Amino acid sequence: QQLLNSYPSLTRFICTELTRGYFLEHNEAKYTERRERVYTCMRIPKELEKLMIFGFFLCVDAFLYVFTLLPLRVLLALLRLFTLPCCGFSGSRLLQPAQVCDMLKGLILVLCFSMMHYVDYSMMYHLIRGQSVIKLYIIYNMLEVADRLFSSFGQDILDALYWTATEPKERKRDSIGVIPHFFMAVFYVFLHAILIMVQASTLNVAFNSHNKSLLTIMMSNNFVEIKGSVFKKFEKNNLFQMSNSDIKERFTSYVLLLIVCLRNMEQFSWNPDHLWVLLPDVFIVVTSEVAVDIIKHAFITKFNDITADVYSEYRASLAFDLVSSRQKNACTDYSDSVARRMGFIPLPLAVLLIRVVMSSVKVQGALSYTCVFLFYLGLVTLKVLNSIVLLGKSCVYVKRANMEDKLFERSSTAPSSSTKSPSKADQAKSSTPSGKPHVFHCSSSLCVGEAQGASETKNRTPKKDLLEIDRFTICGNRID
Repeated sequence: QQLLNSYPSLTRFICTELTRGYFLEHNEAKYTERRERVYTCMRIPKELEKLMIFGFFLCVDAFLYVFTLLPLRVLLALLRLFTLPCCGFSGSRLLQPAQVCDMLKGLILVLCFSMMHYVDYSMMYHLIRGQSVIKLYIIYNMLEVADRLFSSFGQDILDALYWTATEPKERKRDSIGVIPHFFMAVFYVFLHAILIMVQASTLNVAFNSHNKSLLTIMMSNNFVEIKGSVFKKFEKNNLFQMSNSDIKERFTSYVLLLIVCLRNMEQFSWNPDHLWVLLPDVFIVVTSEVAVDIIKHAFITKFNDITADVYSEYRASLAFDLVSSRQKNACTDYSDSVARRMGFIPLPLAVLLIRVVMSSVKVQGALSYTCVFLFYLGLVTLKVLNSIVLLGKSCVYVKRANMEDKLFERSSTAPSSSTKSPSKADQAKSSTPSGKPHVFHCSSSLCVGEAQGASETKNRTPKKDLLEIDRFTICGNRID
């Protein structure tokens, strides 16, 4: 009997498979970690949408600034310029640097809007409509790549113009001059506005196609984005840059949908029944954008062991930018800060929207001009309320992340930024007795660093704080 039991048999194998046991508690750490990953994926949609909504209203604030406060600031600058002979000249500057930048932005808007009148939107629409579906799909992909390239280089062009125009005269100039920089900026904004117009026309053709095949292909292109990003290695800084890019893309998509709806309603004589025909397509586009962002971020955080709390850190970093831009010694305007952080440059999109609204809505008579003025007052009210709410929320986020010390530290070091750098002796005094430099720990998890050995720092580049990283800082870095 023992000999028979020692030999394996089919009956014994089946009985063993049916009755064998296992104990999950023997590997408790592994299964606890897997359960936490599931919980993290379940928290991603909520935390991501909180960041997206906050970033969306930041873009709205920067976009409304172009239509509401920028014209008023330009008028104040012109008033100062015209009343200067009467009031007497005092000081070394005719205009303050911020007023010079506002004047340049206003001139760029006016010139580009005048140039856009020579671009026929209807002819561009029919030219795109005559192309095949596959060709339009390729064109739309090329336009997305070109939009990213234009945004990355466009902010550098505008920053170069602002600095060239406001650079102190005592310093030695090594630039080509304000006028060449100005024409470069006008040429960039005009080309970028045309590129966005072609994007809007392609999307309009997709909406008006009978079989909706082009719209389906364009929406499937969003899911291809998941393949290109999910299976790469991401750190917090890279994910922060991607989150800012997604905020910008989502806001741009909403403005493009607004342009498409305006053009379609104008073609159907503002018949409200046609709006219900457009709403299903708009819902498909918005839903696909949200779904792709959630799936992409959920799997990126899963594969890279990043917690969902990182999005609250990103939100605090964006809030820090807003609060710091409200200080008296701020280095830049908030709209420029949003452009650097998210890659969203409002000038080309504003030029195109003004062009589409002016061609779609006919303003005739005193009543029409009164309605336009009331609409402008409504935009100003919306901008002010949005700014107040954002500022209050930003203060809450900064305080919750314990970043007030970082804010005051930046404000105290801003005026002395032009002083010379510390000497080597001073740097040696600030180091630890073991020769390693101090690594300061903020109470926020945004700016926590670790002291590393000399051999490790030789092989690794230091990680930058999220507050020091904009959209284009790490675009050219290879992600290992």
